[in-house]
Amino acid sequence: MKQVTDFKIRPACLEDVPVILQLIYDLATYERAPDEVSATEEQLVEVLFGEKPAAEVLLAFEEESPVGFAVYFYNFSTWLGRPGLYLEDLFVKPEKRGKGYGRALLIELAKIARDRGCGRMEWAVLDWNGPAIKFYRSLGAKPMHEWTVFRLTREEIGKLASAADTAATTEKLKRE
Repeated sequence: MKQVTDFKIRPACLEDVPVILQLIYDLATYERAPDEVSATEEQLVEVLFGEKPAAEVLLAFEEESPVGFAVYFYNFSTWLGRPGLYLEDLFVKPEKRGKGYGRALLIELAKIARDRGCGRMEWAVLDWNGPAIKFYRSLGAKPMHEWTVFRLTREEIGKLASAADTAATTEKLKRE
């Protein structure tokens, strides 16, 4: 395999939003869910580069071509009393795998986590993604077998919030 000498990783900037969105589509295609992407460039501008950014992005380039990305944000461990770095997505284009790009992105994230005082790094991986699981284990990452990920979608969040609003209104009316 030819060694690539012009590889770089850098934080994404506003001008990279179209590249980020394309990598999101590439990831969704790889994860067998291309029709589930609803993100738009306008949304990404706001959530990644607006007044209160929700996440950060590292981009990986071979020569001048984007080959992968890592999307991450911070969570918090009450037990450690420290922030943690949560890796939402790590993706390297399938045809560019095996060159060390995923490892390089994770090393860069580990440096960020270390330099920002994070107590841990965490991420989720699809059960069927054997190559990724093997790769993460090779880095020393351990699966959290005793934990189950739960999720509320936007619709379910709205229902739950409305239920709380309804309950609060009912309670207020009882007091009046």
